Amino acid sequence: MTKEQNRYDFIDGNIYPAMVRFAVPVIFALLLQTMYGAVDMLVIGRFCTKADVSAVSTGTWVLQMLTVVVIGLSAGTTIQLGQKIGERKPNVAACVISSSVYFFMTIGILVSVAMQFFAVPCAEIMQTPREAFSATVTYMRICSAGFVFITAYNLLGSIFKGMGDSTVPLIAVAIACIINIFGDLLLVAVFNMGVAGAAFATIFAQAISVLLSVFIIKIRRSALEFTRSSKRFNKNILFAILKVGSPIALQDFLVGVSFLAISAIVNTLGVTASAGVGIAEKICGFIMLVPSAFAQTIGAFVAQNVGARRIDRARKALHYGIVTSLAVGVFFAYLSFFHGDMLASVFAKGKTEVIAAAADYLKAYAIDCLLVSFMFCFVGFFMGCGKTTFVMWQGIIGAFGARIPVSYLMSRITPVSLFKVGLATPSSTMIQIVLCVAYYISIKRYFAPDTAKQS
Repeated sequence: MTKEQNRYDFIDGNIYPAMVRFAVPVIFALLLQTMYGAVDMLVIGRFCTKADVSAVSTGTWVLQMLTVVVIGLSAGTTIQLGQKIGERKPNVAACVISSSVYFFMTIGILVSVAMQFFAVPCAEIMQTPREAFSATVTYMRICSAGFVFITAYNLLGSIFKGMGDSTVPLIAVAIACIINIFGDLLLVAVFNMGVAGAAFATIFAQAISVLLSVFIIKIRRSALEFTRSSKRFNKNILFAILKVGSPIALQDFLVGVSFLAISAIVNTLGVTASAGVGIAEKICGFIMLVPSAFAQTIGAFVAQNVGARRIDRARKALHYGIVTSLAVGVFFAYLSFFHGDMLASVFAKGKTEVIAAAADYLKAYAIDCLLVSFMFCFVGFFMGCGKTTFVMWQGIIGAFGARIPVSYLMSRITPVSLFKVGLATPSSTMIQIVLCVAYYISIKRYFAPDTAKQS
């Protein structure tokens, strides 16, 4: 095995140091990705009206729902690629990459075109406040025009994570974040282009990031050697990717629908509530960084070890991830519950009502900070094992069994409290944890010593 291959091999060696080496770039990548998404809200919040803040918030929810479907499907690429590397089948692994590129680029083009026609219906379904309707449609149309770059960006990240390489995704998101910051400041703060300027900055940043990432790939030596046959589209490989990725994509889509439903419910409470929740959700992106990073780390780590039948190592990775995520979650739970107004003021300086609304909503997320430390890591573990059908069902049950009904019921209790509406999220997470623990116990035979090579 080459030095380059060893660098991204999770099958041998100490578990926790290997996880940390992978997780740290992922954390920074997620931090930059969250900053990337938050910059639009930050600049709009500072230089535009609260109706514009509502527009970016609502438009982002719709686009995020489309993006998570791509991310869910591309998780099939990560898992298949990781398992083939673990099985020592580099030619098949290369074919996984090629087939994924053909498929996802087609998806990106189709979505870019379709959203030009569906932007208005989406804004209507979201119960967008009248003052923010036109800006919301504009933001969605411009951002979705560059959806092919969003697709390529996320696919590249999935490929390299499947190879155990979290450095290139970090470089890609760093490039996108820097360009987006300068683009927002130029187009919104200087040229007063409002939400349109924020949208143009977003797609331009994604495009440059993808182009530079491809350049980086070409000049680097890959652990995989592509042959003429491995560069072709292989429908059998694609079916294997979709078999694993489709349940995740369906779950992510339906969970996204549940959050869209919450956003629509909040939008009926007025533009202040809409803007406040939009800001709170951006802050939550930062709060969830560590559990999200360890979920991805566990998924990539487990995929390779399952492929190599090193099941005991996979199980230990889950335990390490939970403990680390929970330790960090305690701090963020305290911060979001007691100092939510301070966090929200970063995005909405001087907008007292919006800050108060965001802080009220963040108190509910403080509870979720503790719960997701378990749920995210379990989900990453099951994804690495290829148990994506269960991942789909636990997500759907949490979303439609708790998140939507709880948020709706709480929005009807007067006086309306965004804290009570926000309780829908930890309620859903609690149900998902119970399901994950029960499923983990039910498949314990999968971890029997006679099927595992001990580390």
